[in-house]
Amino acid sequence: MQSIELVSEHACHGGFQAFYRHDSRVIGLPMRFSVFRPPQAKPGSGPALIYLAGLTCTEETFAMKAGAQRIAAELGMLLISPDTSPRDTGIKDEAADWEFGSGAGFYVNATREPWTKFFRMEDYIVHELREIVINYFHVAPRRLGIFGHSMGGHGALILALRHQDVFRSVSALAPIAAPSQCAWGRKAFAGYFGDDEETWRAHDASALMRRSRRPFPEGILVDQGLGDKFLQSQLLLEEFEEACKVADQPLELRRHAGYDHGYYFVSSFVQDHLRFHAERLCASCSPHG
Repeated sequence: MQSIELVSEHACHGGFQAFYRHDSRVIGLPMRFSVFRPPQAKPGSGPALIYLAGLTCTEETFAMKAGAQRIAAELGMLLISPDTSPRDTGIKDEAADWEFGSGAGFYVNATREPWTKFFRMEDYIVHELREIVINYFHVAPRRLGIFGHSMGGHGALILALRHQDVFRSVSALAPIAAPSQCAWGRKAFAGYFGDDEETWRAHDASALMRRSRRPFPEGILVDQGLGDKFLQSQLLLEEFEEACKVADQPLELRRHAGYDHGYYFVSSFVQDHLRFHAERLCASCSPHG
């Protein structure tokens, strides 16, 4: 079993909010992640949910700002949140742009130099972090869901669509829903993949959904604030909504007047997402996955 190091642990709603680091074999550098363990957690019995954060965030952001632990404690749900990219890679200007590089891994495996050596966030989450969750925290493999916010909402949607055998449930808050068509996504994809836009579309939730057929029949939940300044320029939720219609994918897309893009919005609706996943992760699964 891979070794992980406990950095800190804090009593929280009867359970524990903990922060870990480990030497990642996928990334080739130390990585960090957070875990909330509910008070009633028993090996192999409870659901687990991976949360992917947005641009500039770290493994601490969700734990500190979303206020999700109270509901997770009630539901007996394990919450895991990784850092948003490798850090201190030695790549020139890796932290010079908040929209690309450090803190902006976009949850993909880069294929363009110099990023390809370290920026392998898709493999990190789907394989290495998942193995840690299953083996170290004793989670049943088929009780694992994924959700995220903004860049992390993009990450949750594409990883769920690209790895339907790994994630049983998926949801998102204000996701970058068509990154190959917006400035944030085009900058990241050009940097990580080069100019081949067909490669971009393989990591675009709307494009992936259009190629699918009802991949999550139990539904996808998406929440979006209508006061979000990025809604029209960067998020492009209508593209994903239309793609779901093409794919016959059940989608609950909820629009909320007055809410912006930040964690006041996330904290207002995160409990609905935890309950959404709990219903799917706890239904029709045996304790052994």
